Amino acid sequence: MSDVKENVKYSKEHEWAEVLDSGTIRVGISDFAQSELGDIVFVELPEVGSAIASGDTMGTIESVKTVSDLYSPVSGTVVKVNEALLDAPQLVNEQPYDGGWIVEIKPGENVKDELDGLLTAEQYRSLVEG
Repeated sequence: MSDVKENVKYSKEHEWAEVLDSGTIRVGISDFAQSELGDIVFVELPEVGSAIASGDTMGTIESVKTVSDLYSPVSGTVVKVNEALLDAPQLVNEQPYDGGWIVEIKPGENVKDELDGLLTAEQYRSLVEG
């Protein structure tokens, strides 16, 4: 059974979004997603300063099995990327909600609506267990 963190929102594409105290939104992939991918060997990160829209591709994640797109759950500007993943992509497998986060986004004006459109932990659990 996958770990589903309670205080974050989830996309149907298996990304999570956590609103930080600073107002930025930290994004990563869920424990379910990393377990489905298998051993992560490379993460392509977006550039800091790049504008992204909700649902847009913001990079890729490569495992020994496949390469998958990473989708942004919210619109905004990338303000920080997890550079630790460049040397240690396995952090996504080991700590998907902590050390394995992917980006931080300064959200746009519609962030409340975008977050409201994402899944709660309970809804996400139903999606992956259903």
